[in-house]
Amino acid sequence: MGQPVDGLRQTIQEAVSAGDTRIVLNLAEVPMIDSSGIGLLVRFMASTKQLGGNIKLVQPNKYAIQTLRLVGVLNLFEIFDDDDAAVDSFA
Repeated sequence: MGQPVDGLRQTIQEAVSAGDTRIVLNLAEVPMIDSSGIGLLVRFMASTKQLGGNIKLVQPNKYAIQTLRLVGVLNLFEIFDDDDAAVDSFA
């Protein structure tokens, strides 16, 4: 949704360009996710996996989980209760 999605896109692109392909996104304070946000997550999930990485989601709210499930992409993401567990899952 506009600036938030553009900011996230830029941040993830910079990280991937710098070689950081193992990404943890804490969504605890994200109230909703729309089609542009979902598209961004799916695109970067594909590009990080091609480079041997992954994107893990932390604390998405009920609405975000339902939205991801509704559009059929929830199964693409590992979901964690805390940042440390998500980071440790890369080991």
